[in-house]
Amino acid sequence: MKIVDEKGKLFGKINLIDLLVVIVLIAAVLFLAVRLTKGSDGNPVNSSTKLTYTTLVSNVTPEVYAEVQRQLAAAGGKDQLMASGDLLDGYVTKVESRPHMNYQPDANGAVVPSEETGDNARLDLVFTVEVNVVNPIVNEVGTQEVRVGKTHILKTTHFEFSYGTVLTCDWG
Repeated sequence: MKIVDEKGKLFGKINLIDLLVVIVLIAAVLFLAVRLTKGSDGNPVNSSTKLTYTTLVSNVTPEVYAEVQRQLAAAGGKDQLMASGDLLDGYVTKVESRPHMNYQPDANGAVVPSEETGDNARLDLVFTVEVNVVNPIVNEVGTQEVRVGKTHILKTTHFEFSYGTVLTCDWG
């Protein structure tokens, strides 16, 4: 039995030109697959980047702060983020409080900060969040882009604040 017969077929079954076209197509697909999964330096592309950011939530009652602390402790020190009912690859890892500040004009019209005191004093909470983002340019956490100064809904499996502001962002 000949390898290539008189009709140009390999082993009498496969046309050589068709075989060459298939080999070229497979090589092109493999080249593109390698190219898309590796960066320009030849190293594999990281599918996610760790983003650590802080969010300020103002004017919270001490009772709500105590409950957030309790929930965070019950969750083992990190409460998983959620968006639209789906769990995200990120966690609230810390919450700190500070007295809420009021800003009012004095007799001369200058704005003067004053710390809230007493039984009804409110708090400002600063949450630390660690999350893996797929695109560090967009910084999308669920459906929200995270950038310093941007308003932010902070939602976990145990609590939600819809009026936060992003204070800091650190990548890596």
